[in-house]
Amino acid sequence: MTAETILYIVIAIVISLGVTVFMYGYKSKHSNGLRWTFGILRFITIFSILLLLINPKFRSETYTIEKPKLPVIIDNSASVRELGQDENVQQLIERLMSNSALSDKFDISYYSFGSGFAENDSLSFNERNTKISEALRSVDEIFDSEIAPTILITDGNQTLGTDYQFSVSTFRNPVFPVILGDSTTYTDLKIEQLNTNRYAFLKNQFPVEVILVYSGNGTATSQFSISQGAATLFRETISFSETENTKTLSFTLPATAVGLQKYTAQIAPLEDEKNTVNNFKLFAVEVIDQATNVLVVSDMIHPDLGSLGKSISSNEQRTVSFKKPSEAIPLLNDHQLIVLYQPDRSFSSVFSEIEKLKKNVMFITGLQTDWNFLNSVQENFNKEVSGQTEDVTARINLNYGTFAIEDIGFNDLPPLQTRFGGLNVTVPHEIILEQEINGFSSESPMMATMEIDNRRFAILDGEGLWKWRAQSFLLTEGFQEFDNFIGKTVQYLASNKRRSRLEVSSETFYYNNNPIRISAQYFDKNFVFDPRASLTISVVNTETEARTVFPLLLKNNYYDVDLNTLPAGEYRYTISVQDEAVARSGNFTILDFNVEQQFLNADVTKLQSIATNTGGSSYFITETDDLIADLLANDQFTAVQKSEQKTVPLIDWKYLLALIVLSLASEWFIRKYNGLI
Repeated sequence: MTAETILYIVIAIVISLGVTVFMYGYKSKHSNGLRWTFGILRFITIFSILLLLINPKFRSETYTIEKPKLPVIIDNSASVRELGQDENVQQLIERLMSNSALSDKFDISYYSFGSGFAENDSLSFNERNTKISEALRSVDEIFDSEIAPTILITDGNQTLGTDYQFSVSTFRNPVFPVILGDSTTYTDLKIEQLNTNRYAFLKNQFPVEVILVYSGNGTATSQFSISQGAATLFRETISFSETENTKTLSFTLPATAVGLQKYTAQIAPLEDEKNTVNNFKLFAVEVIDQATNVLVVSDMIHPDLGSLGKSISSNEQRTVSFKKPSEAIPLLNDHQLIVLYQPDRSFSSVFSEIEKLKKNVMFITGLQTDWNFLNSVQENFNKEVSGQTEDVTARINLNYGTFAIEDIGFNDLPPLQTRFGGLNVTVPHEIILEQEINGFSSESPMMATMEIDNRRFAILDGEGLWKWRAQSFLLTEGFQEFDNFIGKTVQYLASNKRRSRLEVSSETFYYNNNPIRISAQYFDKNFVFDPRASLTISVVNTETEARTVFPLLLKNNYYDVDLNTLPAGEYRYTISVQDEAVARSGNFTILDFNVEQQFLNADVTKLQSIATNTGGSSYFITETDDLIADLLANDQFTAVQKSEQKTVPLIDWKYLLALIVLSLASEWFIRKYNGLI
């Protein structure tokens, strides 16, 4: 308390004492005992009230002992079992849990990782991917400001994410890897990587690139082949040595039949190979007889055009061409969708030809758009503009129901530029993106779609799409989410297929180490998205006739199901709506590829590297006693005494209020008892 507060308390004591003496010590007619009783009670009451008005603050300090944290992150992927280390991991976890000295020194927590990262509940060793970099990053975020040496139990074989060897550069706590496996080098041939297009066009050639790797001493010769059923489509003899242990083959295969075509890539195993699983790889290509052709018409050079081209052509089913208005007219009939980028009066003949051919159109407008011309040549939308410009941001309309869209983080994307003025869509439409200015809705659409006389249109009012694609890459470490958004828009606009009440989106084939998802949209009779429906998918294995039924879960404006529990094989499915005679059927294939079976031993080099880079030490699974001893002996990891100082105002002290009530009540009862009231 300050000296000023103490002075106020002394004054309060003097005032309380003076009032009490005046009331019960000066000419009081009560007996001596009652005078003292009433005086004490009145002094307590007055002084307590004055004390509450002064409201002094008291400081208290508490001390706690905080043990250092010890997160243990465990590799729960299938490669641990493939290397025969699953039982060793279980025994190690039991030893850590039962070690009382370790528990006394550290606050231990357990996490497991595979494709994701979570608190450890139980270990199954059946995760189909390993993402060590995410596990390390998550632990670093959880224990950002604490002493937290980290035990990493893994074989070091990562299949997803950034290279964890370099992701620990900002890691503030030491990492102690426990290496599952050994560093023994075995003779091995494997298909390291196989690259090919997902789609090919009928009667065309599609490229295949294969990377083959040899591990061993001396030289080796083997034969690589590509087969489809009993037919061999490609064969080549390959020779390796200790110095030339990698070969890259590039060749083309013919697309001779429409539909899903499955192939087997194989490099013949050597006699002394330990692991032959990685000598084979299944892959598939869907052969289609016609591509979706998109024509982008622009009279200017702009980075938006490059971003559009990359996004549209990210799906091999689509091709994109760029032409000036004067060059576009002869090509309009060869394309399913025409994208008009910032049209002006040079587009006049293009508009006339589009109307004759009844083509679907997407308009993209910006600072160079001639709105006077655009307002005059079409009647779907208009905009009264001035010479001013403005920056606008996007907010997704989660109730959009024409096709399934996901929020790619539009709120975090940089603003686009457009002419000042509100966009007015004059025909029935649905808004995909709403326009915001400085965080406030302008009540004007930024992007909308419309269907008129079996034709489909879209308008996107904003220049700077290349910034969105770049920012999306920074947020998600890839272009896929932005490209999918543009791709779905193009897919909808390029089709004149009549709209169905149940729309299903699926792939013809999946690899079983990747997400296997099917999504659907269900509309009521007015073609308004219905979020109250109950959708189920019945999946039948065409070989075993085993049937499995899954519910579809609602996500924003679409329904979704995860089918990753299904084994490899060919399937037919039916999605149906409960209590409605509406259903859609299809087929898909799951190709067997277990990336976790491709490894022969632990990646000792990388694990030792992250231990060195973070100030930790690495241990083989047989050296866990040394790990425990080193952690216990390390003086860097000691308990810390923390003090917490609290300042509590007296007005928060409820007991003083109770004392005032008690003193007043006591005085009243004593007076009542003595007949003074």
